[in-house]
Amino acid sequence: MTVFRIGEAAELLGVSADTVRRWVDAGRLSATRDEHGHRTIDGAELAAFVRGQGGEPDERTEMSSARNRLRGIVTAVVKDTVMAQVDIQAGPFRLVSLMSREAVDELDLQVGSVAVAVIKSTTVMVERATPPVAPRGRTTT
Repeated sequence: MTVFRIGEAAELLGVSADTVRRWVDAGRLSATRDEHGHRTIDGAELAAFVRGQGGEPDERTEMSSARNRLRGIVTAVVKDTVMAQVDIQAGPFRLVSLMSREAVDELDLQVGSVAVAVIKSTTVMVERATPPVAPRGRTTT
């Protein structure tokens, strides 16, 4: 079973360790103490908590088969005569979209705009986390 310390769980969730501690103290997320007295969170428990935080899809998802929507801020727009590149920072994730210049102009995408990256793909690559993230989760028997 994989377990995470408070700081490790916070890093995975993109929040502060204090936020995770508050969730534990409020009973929203369960934690136990290891042999050193550190609070730990079971990996399966953390996954269930994150799934529960996802909430219901917004009403726009009913009009589309895409379910992967990342809201963020436009950090760069590079346009030429036909195509454009738009960079979006959505939490810790940088997304780069190549689209027509016409689409960028119609959406009025500018640096500082809020945008939603809608991802629909028939291929999703999944990789196992590599160090430094992989060794942080503790495996116990």
